[in-house]
Amino acid sequence: MDPLVYIILAFVFFPVFLLSIFKDVGIAPWKTLIPFYNYYLWNKMIGKRLYWFLLLFVPFINVFMVFLMEVEIAKCYQKYDLGHQALAVLFPVIYLPYLGLSAKEKYLEPSKRPVIKKTALREWVDALIFAVVAALIIRTFIFEAYTIPTPSMEKTLLVGDYLFVSKMSYGPKVPNTPLSFPFVHHTLPFTQYSKSYVEWIKLPYYRFPGFGKVKHYDPVVFNYPSGDTVVLERQNEDYYRIVRMAEEEFKMRMGSRYREGMGREAVWHTYHVVARPVDKRENYIKRCIALPGDTIQIINRQVYLNGKELPDPPLLQFNYLINTEGRGLSRRVLERMDISKEDMGWFQQYAILPLTKDKVQQISRIPGVIEVKPQLAPAGEWSPDIFPFDSAYPWNVDNFGPLYIPKQGNEVTLTLHNLPLYKRIIEVYEKNRLVVKGNKIFINGEEANSYRFQQNYYWMMGDNRHNSADSRYWGFVPEDHIVGKAVFVWLSLDKDKSLTEGKIRWKKLFRIPR
Repeated sequence: MDPLVYIILAFVFFPVFLLSIFKDVGIAPWKTLIPFYNYYLWNKMIGKRLYWFLLLFVPFINVFMVFLMEVEIAKCYQKYDLGHQALAVLFPVIYLPYLGLSAKEKYLEPSKRPVIKKTALREWVDALIFAVVAALIIRTFIFEAYTIPTPSMEKTLLVGDYLFVSKMSYGPKVPNTPLSFPFVHHTLPFTQYSKSYVEWIKLPYYRFPGFGKVKHYDPVVFNYPSGDTVVLERQNEDYYRIVRMAEEEFKMRMGSRYREGMGREAVWHTYHVVARPVDKRENYIKRCIALPGDTIQIINRQVYLNGKELPDPPLLQFNYLINTEGRGLSRRVLERMDISKEDMGWFQQYAILPLTKDKVQQISRIPGVIEVKPQLAPAGEWSPDIFPFDSAYPWNVDNFGPLYIPKQGNEVTLTLHNLPLYKRIIEVYEKNRLVVKGNKIFINGEEANSYRFQQNYYWMMGDNRHNSADSRYWGFVPEDHIVGKAVFVWLSLDKDKSLTEGKIRWKKLFRIPR
């Protein structure tokens, strides 16, 4: 049975734990078993207006309302101190029956309760707890604020964009590590490496129903799939790439004395390496290019989906070589092109700029620009940093695939040739034990000639195609890594400018990413 059914049943019949309180108040205890009416009676018992009861029908907000109702029923038993109210919220299945059963505790109607004047400190504490709990529920289950740190999605999303990400679009996830410091991701504030969470309680993956499913072109926020292992001193780099480079270095240096694993051992000996649960991995934002069951291929920069040319996003950009005979481009030109300093590079007499189709036409007309030449990695030229990191697949950023995107329940034939494509899925994302012996593949101790996928996978790419670390570099994005959809940009700041120079991009405020 779907866990959601158990969650709904537990919520609907939670007032059963007030059975003794109902009896103490003079309400027939069996009424705690009547769905919704039990909450209505509880709401009347604590003397609150009808809107409190109605808010119980709003998903996730209803959890917060139950916390408040637990505090209010504790007040009806003259429990005004923070400690007793915390017991009512944290241990309701024990504390609420105790209030009703204890001969020492007496129920007092809200209208007859004395007015308790709180100290200024208590007022602040109550307000702070209220704000923190409400914000945590909203942040975890409804929407969260994010900042764009890199240019991988330019010009759709810019460095310095502040946006809201809807958790409800695809359904909010239950946190894997619920015990964590509030409002931070994986590292404690004012520390370099200290974890912001503990793993005493680890919850399995579960996603509540959302408004819809991931669609083609959606700007999606997700947990970085390769972020399960992190080199703390080099957190901006992919751990697996660091290990691959170390292995290559040892292979060249050691010659015949090299053995597989030397590079990995060196990395672990040199740096602090840690593992991170899914919900504490870095958040990335990219555009969903391929859905489960699709086949993707890139030919000379053009993306093909299931054999058909995929229309480009409106602000897609690639790198171009701009020949200015070494004279460069003025800052005014760069500003007019919305090109930040960090996006610009030089190669001999060429400037290297990421440009949209429109910008290519504009820059071609600038005096002094002799040639605008697209950067293109030729077909068959293997890039070792490109998934699946195997020379049997001579792929690069501009020529890639074809590659099938796994769909839950679908089955693929497994061979030693295609194993590099799906090995990480089988071993890491779906937690199987995979061993290759000779020419045979074994999964969980049994010989396997095929594999059935246990969840859906997606293919994500940035709109700034030559300046985006995306699925071309790490592979598939599992469904349990999907966080939400970018829905609204409320602020946009240019990090290269001061307030007086136009730091706020006024024309980029209050927009919906397309």
